[in-house]
Amino acid sequence: MGEQIVGGGPKKVLYTLQTVSRIGIGKAAKALTAKNACKACAYGMGGQMGGMTNELGEFPSVCNKSVQAQSTDIQPAIPREIFAHTIGELAGREMERLGRLNTPLFKRRGGDRFEPVDWSFAIERAAERFAATDPKRTFFYSSGRSSNEAGFLFQLLARAYGTNNVNNCSYYCHQATSEGLATTIGKGTATIELDDLTRADLIFVIGANPSSNHPRFIHMLKACRERGGQVIVINPAREPGLVKFAVPKSPSSMLKGGSEIASDYLQPRIGSDIALMKGLAKAVLELGLSDAEFISGHTTGFEAFRADLHALSWEEVTDACGIEQGEIERIARRYGQANHAVFAWGMGMTHHIHGVANVEAIANLALLRGMVGKRHAGLLPLRGHSNVQGIGTIGVKPVLAKDVLAKMEAAFGVTFPTDKGFDTMGCLKAADAGMIDAAIIMGGNLWGATPDTGFATRAMSAIGFKLFLTTTLNMGHVHGLGEGEVIILPVTARDEEWEPTTQESMFNFVRLSDGGIRRLDNVRPESQILCALGERLLPDGPIDFAAFSRHRRVREAIAEVVPGMEELADIDVAKKEFHIKRRVLHVPDFSTADGRAHFVVTPIPALERERLSLATVRSEGQFNTIIYEETDSYRGNAGRHAVFLNPEDMAAFGVAEGERVAIVSDTGRMQAVATAFDLPRGSAMAYYPEANVLVGTEVDPRSRTPAFKSIPVSIEALVG
Repeated sequence: MGEQIVGGGPKKVLYTLQTVSRIGIGKAAKALTAKNACKACAYGMGGQMGGMTNELGEFPSVCNKSVQAQSTDIQPAIPREIFAHTIGELAGREMERLGRLNTPLFKRRGGDRFEPVDWSFAIERAAERFAATDPKRTFFYSSGRSSNEAGFLFQLLARAYGTNNVNNCSYYCHQATSEGLATTIGKGTATIELDDLTRADLIFVIGANPSSNHPRFIHMLKACRERGGQVIVINPAREPGLVKFAVPKSPSSMLKGGSEIASDYLQPRIGSDIALMKGLAKAVLELGLSDAEFISGHTTGFEAFRADLHALSWEEVTDACGIEQGEIERIARRYGQANHAVFAWGMGMTHHIHGVANVEAIANLALLRGMVGKRHAGLLPLRGHSNVQGIGTIGVKPVLAKDVLAKMEAAFGVTFPTDKGFDTMGCLKAADAGMIDAAIIMGGNLWGATPDTGFATRAMSAIGFKLFLTTTLNMGHVHGLGEGEVIILPVTARDEEWEPTTQESMFNFVRLSDGGIRRLDNVRPESQILCALGERLLPDGPIDFAAFSRHRRVREAIAEVVPGMEELADIDVAKKEFHIKRRVLHVPDFSTADGRAHFVVTPIPALERERLSLATVRSEGQFNTIIYEETDSYRGNAGRHAVFLNPEDMAAFGVAEGERVAIVSDTGRMQAVATAFDLPRGSAMAYYPEANVLVGTEVDPRSRTPAFKSIPVSIEALVG
């Protein structure tokens, strides 16, 4: 396969230096060292301990993802002359590098270009359109970029206006985690804090590629190995960055050409994770390695769980996942020898029709040895965007807990709608059916993130009025516009906020960002925009939106109504960042009705064998739908239209390395370049979002998450 590829290393250091040089050392230093939370993944750093410091005081805690995010925000304004071009002329990926948006834009009904307009016109026009629309025929969508303050105002405005069609990007990523953990341990987030990773002696990394998506987590994996612990990777693809990674902050790691990351690497067939998890649990029981005292004292449902595993044959397990019994038993023994095991997983587990059951299977395995509810052990969903967890915590979702809803109604003297709101895919399917007339989309690229690109275009086009809040233009602002009106409003980046804001990491840790950096002269905070809309939409209502333009007032409201967030009320004065109460589990006190953790029986799903099973994946040089680099340095510099295949499958299809092929699914078809990769037979990978044309709109019935993984496809050689 040629020279071994190593993650991290000098090439990433040089990339960072080049990026810093391009944006200017002074600007980059100011952005990276200011007391603001990192804008990249939810692993988290920054805040009041300093811009490149995490909650453990580790410095420098920074990665190329952080620098990439800053490089986007530090861009100069898009020249106004650009908007003399038609929207069709803008509609290429190059538009994402035009600069920062620094003026409100308006597309007239039937128009073919954006017109720069003033703020007064934009706000008044948006308010008029929503005032003239039945609230039940609207939806409010937020990415995970926004602050807790803006997110709380967003859902408050939506419900006061009259709709529960409030949702966020987690329905396309980790909602299956929230659902699967709720059924097993009664809560939907991580059970550990960052410090717990420092003494774990075994870390499972399941269905995730942190070398590309959470680079600072690699530092913890390296440290685990160096103190004699184990890192067991479970991933169909043998990712080079999980085998060996040259950690830039470690001179010894750089000098020796990289540190060994995975001590064991299991490669199950795509979509067969439940079979493997059940096989590991079966082996733990058969080897006598379960924690009987923990099970009897702190769990329920074990007898049914054990009976299900007893009835499961080893042939069923190995046939489904493709991993031999002896290998599964070897890993089970490794697990049985561990005293403090952490289970970390990513969207490789949640992006399935059975994603919730995948998460339940992980929780079952952790409970089997009492690895939840103790220090230095537990469950860690590896979430993506920097505040996606916080957005969910403060209520940007269609259904609120009854106690939270009651507190909100009491606090504001409002009776909110009681009908069940649509999830993210539900909103777009309603739009496609002609049931949505207006939408507010705060951050992100909803069009680009949605499965079945033709469906996404059709559904978004059918919405008569769309209001976008964004820092930069992306493909979602020029595709799916339809004939209706569009307004795009330029917003401040996190470190440009006029007042301090807060964010929540995947470790349930709430940071305070100072804001205050001024780069552009015509951008406004999301909170200011939402309050201006609220004042005009609901001028006679009981909610004083003018007062809520002050972030401290918003935080006081959050502290009053959201359990565990009480310390938020005076965080701007105390400067004391905190873990949300009753989240981190260092004792086995579960949030279920009976106070016990629940084992859940997870049937092995039937997987199609006649076709390949394809997973959409992200490259090293991208973040969500944003593409920073056109080739993937961790996968042999593959281009964006590569399809990664097992070499034996390539031979069976009669295609050679570098040959142009077509990938065909029940939903769509795309051209690709055949690329050999270390994958199990019957598995394939292609890049998101380009491969969204292949992904159907079916969702997990419990989490409403689309199956971006395990897509049945066939490969066809192209003639000519």
